[in-house]
Amino acid sequence: MKRIGRWLFGTMLGLPLLLFLLIGSNLWTFSRLSHEQEVADIRFRQLGPARFLAVLRTPDGQQRHLVLEGDQWQLDARVIKWQSWANLLGLDALYRLERLSGRYARADRARRRPPSVYALAPESSIDLWALTEPTLHWLPLLDTVYGSAVYLPMGDGLTYHVFISQSGLLARPAAPSKGGEQD
Repeated sequence: MKRIGRWLFGTMLGLPLLLFLLIGSNLWTFSRLSHEQEVADIRFRQLGPARFLAVLRTPDGQQRHLVLEGDQWQLDARVIKWQSWANLLGLDALYRLERLSGRYARADRARRRPPSVYALAPESSIDLWALTEPTLHWLPLLDTVYGSAVYLPMGDGLTYHVFISQSGLLARPAAPSKGGEQD
């Protein structure tokens, strides 16, 4: 009987520790966000009508070549924002780029054509997003968990710089260089 009691006690202590480790390992897939920072550059080359090659570069040196259908692109991210007092302890907001997709400005065109969507985030064994949504009220460190997206037109030779701040994603067109191409 004592063995069963010890096993139950050990399990009751071990399960929260295991959950803490799983959540912590999921947080490592996010990047720290302490100020507005660039998260990606996206350059487009037109392959055909409403079809573009997107070259997505991230600050860590990763580069992906993705074919997008549509006349606009959309980049989605997840953001975890801590309470202000937790920021003072060194916890900056975190973000993770989730997906890049093509889209149509007009809804009737979007209904007739399938979207092109590419996952950017690594697969995770535990989804912190799903865990925090219903339980946000009892996690004292968290202020909010939200999704953010930015979308703009695609065009041959266009380049955009994508930034993230505490309030979400934003994109700016790259300045054209003297030769007519964007930087």
